[in-house]
Amino acid sequence: LITQQHTRMIAYIEPYFLDNESDAASVLNVTGKSSDGVSESLNIQGEILCGGAAADIAGKDFGGMNCVKPLAVVRPVGSEDIAGAVRAALSSDKLTVAARGNGHSINGQSMAEGGLVVDMRSTAENHFEVGHYGGTAFVDVSGGALWENVLKRCVSEYGLAPRSWTDYLGLTVGGTLSNAGVSGQAFRYGPQTSNVTELDVVTGNGDVVTCSEMENSELFFSVLGGLGQFGIITRARVLLQPAPDMVRWIRIVYAEFDEFTRDAEWLVSQKDESSFDYVEGFVFVNGDDPVNGWPTVPLHPDQDFDPTRLPQSSGSVLYCLELALHYRDSDSNSSVDKRMERLLGRLRFDEGLRFEVDLPYVDFLLRVKRSEEIAKVNGTWETPHPWLNLFVSKRDIGDFEQKVFKELVKNGVGGPMLVYPLLRSRWDDRTSVVLPEGEIFYIVALLRFVPPGAKASSVDKLVAQNQEIVQWCVKNGIDFKLYLPHYKSREEWIRHFGNRWSRFVDRKAMFDPMAILSPGQKVFNRAL
Repeated sequence: LITQQHTRMIAYIEPYFLDNESDAASVLNVTGKSSDGVSESLNIQGEILCGGAAADIAGKDFGGMNCVKPLAVVRPVGSEDIAGAVRAALSSDKLTVAARGNGHSINGQSMAEGGLVVDMRSTAENHFEVGHYGGTAFVDVSGGALWENVLKRCVSEYGLAPRSWTDYLGLTVGGTLSNAGVSGQAFRYGPQTSNVTELDVVTGNGDVVTCSEMENSELFFSVLGGLGQFGIITRARVLLQPAPDMVRWIRIVYAEFDEFTRDAEWLVSQKDESSFDYVEGFVFVNGDDPVNGWPTVPLHPDQDFDPTRLPQSSGSVLYCLELALHYRDSDSNSSVDKRMERLLGRLRFDEGLRFEVDLPYVDFLLRVKRSEEIAKVNGTWETPHPWLNLFVSKRDIGDFEQKVFKELVKNGVGGPMLVYPLLRSRWDDRTSVVLPEGEIFYIVALLRFVPPGAKASSVDKLVAQNQEIVQWCVKNGIDFKLYLPHYKSREEWIRHFGNRWSRFVDRKAMFDPMAILSPGQKVFNRAL
């Protein structure tokens, strides 16, 4: 029910959204909590920040290409605070609500211009409980928890770990589950959305609901991969498995894309004990560029990339399979070597271009953390990130490679260019994620980093190139779907969802009929 308290909440907040940020700041005390009882008027236990303080937190995202001013940022204590914010928006004429995790959206998906942004990080410690059901271990964690913290605590306290990850773990549980959550384990266990069994969700109706495959299942599958359109995840039950102690991390190089894809597809199609525990791949420039070329491949400072080992037929770009084998401290070196050589012996990589290193399991999963630290030092963490992520069908990946990797981005993108196969059968069609046709499809990620001081026009060119790639795919009938999608027109969203569009619309009508939630995705307009 929409109470008088929620109506008063709007009356209290709206004056804080002033054009003059110094005036807005004057109504906040030094803690950032509104000084005349706004939090109390909202019936919210947490903090509410307005004006410049809100814009500082939620006015930009990691993409760095959008800048909007929210009405206020809510730092909730728990689910009831979040539900209170949603109910308040429902009682208004135009307010929207966006959940923000660690702010790593690229195109403003976690923003709410003139609306309420719920900072989920304030709920990070609300849940952490390991349990067992039917012989399977699980952990209940907050939707605002960072995956890196879930990892460290599960391993250090219980010797357990989630089965499926993302490459970068400085992301919230609710954020990745609202998209999919993909890394090199997904070929075996599916994305992170295939590795949760229960959720607590605040819907766009302002209800707090527990859901699973057996209870409120329509909401459960709607929210998973639902782009935040149907509810805000406040708790997730994540499947666990015994954590290995160590990882042998391997990179092998290919000059030919056909051989690279043949081996990658063979590896992801094998049964558990007949493959590696992690399979990814990337494209790099055939040259000595320290950011885009040969130096990005070796795994240790003592290792060197010897270009003389490449065949003379090598082109402008090369390909690398990135693999990992888990093992225990009690395993002998010879047994690990034997397992590795048995698998590598089936592959057709270029001899002499193989790199490997052993490291603790947690360090391997946090490997991108080191890249984050370097990017923060050199300034590229704070610059715009016009990233492009796609799923491309096996049928069309060869044509895509010829046009995109060998033509449009043949000089690199200033960051990783990922490409590796996934298996559709590991994904649940009942979720809101849409995929290309066929059992095998590829994820492609162009993770652009812009040098500090770059002109806005140079960023615009990169965005335009992303659009050129998408438009080329559409024009040439490439079977693809944007991952972490962002479109601006209804027609583009309908094309994206295809025959799943009507289901998506029906779910919206059921769980967020006023289109309160996640306005930054630009899928639906707020109903009046």
